[in-house]
Amino acid sequence: MKYFGPLMALAGLALAAVLVAREDVSRILDLVMASGPGLILAASFHVLPMALNARAWRRLLPGPARPSARVMTWAVWVRESVNGLLPVGRIGGEIVAYRLLRRHGAGRAHAAASLVGDVTLSILSQATFAALGLGLLLATRGKTGLVAQLLIGLVTIVPLALVFVLVQRAGAFQVVSRLVDKLAAGRLRSIVHESVQLDRAVWAVYQRRRDAGACFVWQFAGWLAGAGEIWLALYFLGQQRDVLDAIMIEALIQALSSAAFVVPGALGVQEGGFMLIGAALGMDGSTALALAAARRLRDLTIFFPGIIAWQRDEARGRVLKRAKASESL
Repeated sequence: MKYFGPLMALAGLALAAVLVAREDVSRILDLVMASGPGLILAASFHVLPMALNARAWRRLLPGPARPSARVMTWAVWVRESVNGLLPVGRIGGEIVAYRLLRRHGAGRAHAAASLVGDVTLSILSQATFAALGLGLLLATRGKTGLVAQLLIGLVTIVPLALVFVLVQRAGAFQVVSRLVDKLAAGRLRSIVHESVQLDRAVWAVYQRRRDAGACFVWQFAGWLAGAGEIWLALYFLGQQRDVLDAIMIEALIQALSSAAFVVPGALGVQEGGFMLIGAALGMDGSTALALAAARRLRDLTIFFPGIIAWQRDEARGRVLKRAKASESL
């Protein structure tokens, strides 16, 4: 299993290389090079969706336990960077973000419950955003094979999200921990106790309906803001498209990338998605792949520094921990 992520990354990279090789490589490079500074500006626009997502997530923490907006935005930045660039199956980012919240004063149960709630509501808000993009595609381009395929995928996402909520309501963490405790002959009773606290904290998040609703709204605003990146990238690539086209592209690309979570960075899948959706919108393959390259440039300019900043923070934390340990001796 430890080689699964790297193998999927290699497979995705090979697919991306095939897709690029089938198009006019020199034209793709010319488009990207000519638009370079503008594409960096478009990538920088991602700071806005991250800030909106941080505000959404912050609402799920109890008032006294809420870190500052700056800390939450920092946690979202690192979380997205880890999930976007490392072969962690979109789970490692949540683990790192949990550690960051704990370091800034959030309790164990509250930090974990807020993450569970944020992920659950993110699935629902993304499904809503994907439905918006699919509806716009259907209204402007009519029924196509792509619409039918995406509709099937969307129909499966919503029930899965609802099942996820019901499983949480049934005390899933407690059930799993009790089973593990039995297999360990009762040596993990402390984990059972913590899982009970987590189940209660998770359900308490959903009981605060106003905060949960606000989280959903801010998340949806974050998805919409992401379309600004696409619109700006298209503009600098010489494609004068309206905002609705940008929303359609962003909504459907995000849905495809999330569905391909087992592939690190959605390598290959994202490029193929840009080509499919671009073709449905009358975009040639070279331009679609140049737009995909703009998204990869976003990963380098926003997420790569996020990984570096996280590693520096972890190193600083280890130094402080050793210093405190030596002072206590």
